Amino acid sequence: MAFPHRPDAPELPDFSMLKRLARDQLVYLLEQVSARDAWRLSANKQSFLARVIKEMQSMCRQSQVSKMVGLKNSQRLGAYSSLCFLVRPRIKNMRYIANLVNADKSAGRTRKYKVIFSPQKFYACEMVLEEEGIYGDVSCDEWAFSLLPLDVDLLSMELPEFFRDYFLEGDQRWINTVAQALHLLSTLYGPFPNCYGIGRCAKMSYELWRKLEEEEDGESKGRRPEIGHIFLLDRDMDYVTALCSQVVYEGLVDDTFRIKCGSVDFGPATAYTGQGPSSRREAESQVFNEIRNEHFSNVFGFLSQKARNLQAQYDRRRGMDIKQMKNFVSQELKGLKQEHRLLSLHIGACESIMKKKTKQDFQELIKTEHALLEGFSVRESTSYIEEHIDRQVSPIESLRLMCLLSITENGLISKDYRSLKTQYLQSYGPEHLLTFSNLRRAGLLTEQAPGDTLTAVESKVSKLVTDKAAGKITDAFSSLAKRSNFRAISKKLNLIPRVDGEYDLKVPRDMAYVFSGAYVPLSCRLIEQVLERRSWQGLDEVVRLLNCSDFAFTDMIKEDKASSESLRLILVVFLGGCTFSEISALRFLGREKGYRFIFLTTAVTNSARLMEAMSEVKA
Repeated sequence: MAFPHRPDAPELPDFSMLKRLARDQLVYLLEQVSARDAWRLSANKQSFLARVIKEMQSMCRQSQVSKMVGLKNSQRLGAYSSLCFLVRPRIKNMRYIANLVNADKSAGRTRKYKVIFSPQKFYACEMVLEEEGIYGDVSCDEWAFSLLPLDVDLLSMELPEFFRDYFLEGDQRWINTVAQALHLLSTLYGPFPNCYGIGRCAKMSYELWRKLEEEEDGESKGRRPEIGHIFLLDRDMDYVTALCSQVVYEGLVDDTFRIKCGSVDFGPATAYTGQGPSSRREAESQVFNEIRNEHFSNVFGFLSQKARNLQAQYDRRRGMDIKQMKNFVSQELKGLKQEHRLLSLHIGACESIMKKKTKQDFQELIKTEHALLEGFSVRESTSYIEEHIDRQVSPIESLRLMCLLSITENGLISKDYRSLKTQYLQSYGPEHLLTFSNLRRAGLLTEQAPGDTLTAVESKVSKLVTDKAAGKITDAFSSLAKRSNFRAISKKLNLIPRVDGEYDLKVPRDMAYVFSGAYVPLSCRLIEQVLERRSWQGLDEVVRLLNCSDFAFTDMIKEDKASSESLRLILVVFLGGCTFSEISALRFLGREKGYRFIFLTTAVTNSARLMEAMSEVKA
C-alpha cells in the first residue's frame, strides 16, 4: 500500500542536529539574562514557536524561566521583575510590546525587558521600538532557528508570509534567511556538488548563499558531501500544481483539517465510535505513514482491511489458557490498543473528509479541474465557476477556480474576466476588490487583452531588429504580460498523460497519480528532467515559456569526493511553499528511480493558503 523505499535507497542525514543546535543557542541566550528566576518567557502563539517551546519545556525550566505564556495572554504581569519576549520579527508584535512597556512606565513599574527575534532581527522592528520611545528600555537579540524538521525528509522554515511578502509585495527581506539556512545545511552536511535553480528568488538566494560560502570557505573545505544535488524552485513558476485540489491522503487532511507544524487537530467529530484521541502528531503514527502518499480512493479500503486484521488478532484471545492470556496481555495487547486508536482516528478522518467532499460535489469539481488542465470544455468549466460563485459555496474556492482557469488559458478574455469579477463582487461583497488587484499583480488572475496587445507590438518590433535582439524583446514583453504559457509547457513536458483506458490508481505508473492520473506536477517534472540531463540543456524553450531565469552549478572536485549514495540524495528547496501533493509525487519518483528526496520549504501550502495570502479580506 505505502511506497516502501528501495533496498538500495540511500540513508537520510540526521536532522535532529538542527534541533540540538537551536536548543543550545536558546540556552545560551537565556543564560545571558540576570535574575533568571524572575523571567517570564513570552512566546507568540504562532504554531512554529508554540511547538518549539513545547518541545523545550524542560530546557527552559533548567534555565529558570518561571513561566511561559502567549504573547497576548491576558494574565497579570505584576509578579515578574523581568520579561523576555520570543517573537517573530513582525511590526504588530513590536506594537504590542511597546504598549506593554509604556503601560508599565505609566504605572511607575520598573522591569527588565528582552526581545528575542526568531529567526532574525529586522531593522524595521527596531525602528518601531524607537518610534514608540522604548528602544533604550529593551535589549534585543536573535535566535537563528530557521529550520524545523517536520519529518525525516521534510524541513520547514515556517514562514507562511514569505509567499505574499516576496511574490506580491516584492519584499526581499527573507532572502537572507533562506541563504543562511542553506549555509547552515552545507556547513553541517557538507557542500552540495550540483546546484540547479529556476526563478528570480531562487537565483538571488543562491547568489547570497554562495557569498556566505566564499566568506567561510575554509570551514567546509575537504568535507565529504552528504547530499549530492540541490534544487531551488520559485513558487510562481508553477502555480497550477498549488491550485489543484489535492487527492492524496495527506494533502486532503491538510485541505480539510489544516496540518500545522507537522501536527493536526482532527477535532471531536473524527473520533470513531467515541474511542481514541482526536488529535495526534502525524509523524508518530505508523498507520499514517502507510497511507499518507496514497490516493484517497485506496485509503478507506486499506483501513478497513487493517481493522479486520486487527479484529482477527483480538479474536485469538478466545480459547487461550491462563499462560497464553498472560503473554498476550503483557506483549501484544498494548500494541493492539494503540493500533486500534490510530485506525479509529484515521477512519473517522476519512469519514469527515468524505462528508465534506460529498457536500461540495467533489467529483464534479475534480471533473472541472481536469477539463481545465486538458483544455477541454472551457465554456462548460466557466459556467460551472459562475454557478459556484452564484451559489456562494466559498469565496476562497471560487477565487481558486478562477485563477486556475486564468492560468491554464493564458489569461481570461476580457468578457469572461469582467463577468466573473462582477459576479464575484456581487456574491461575496465589494471588499474583495483589492484582492483582484493582488491576483492580477501576482499573475494569478489576468486578462488576455494586454498580452494580445503586447504580442502585436513585439511582432512589429522584431522586424526592425536582429533575431537575437528580438528574442530578448519577446522575453521582456512576455515577462511584463505575466503570461503563463501553461498549454505550451504542458505539451513540451507531457504533463497530461495519455493512457488507454482508465488510470490505475492502485498501481500508479507515474507521478500523475497525485492528481488522479490527470496531471503531472510541473515542478516535479522539471526536477525529473534536469536529473536525467544533469543540466538545463534541452529545456531552453521550457525555461523561456516559464519566463524564469535558470542556473546550474557543478563542482567536479566536490562531486568526485561524493559517494554514490550521496549523489542519489536530492534536496529540493521550495521558495514560496510546497504542497503535500508535490512531496508525494517526488517520493514516488524517488522510489522509481532510486533517489531519496529531502524537502526544504518556506512553509507547507495548499490552494486555500495561497488564496488567503492574496486576499485583503481576512476571515
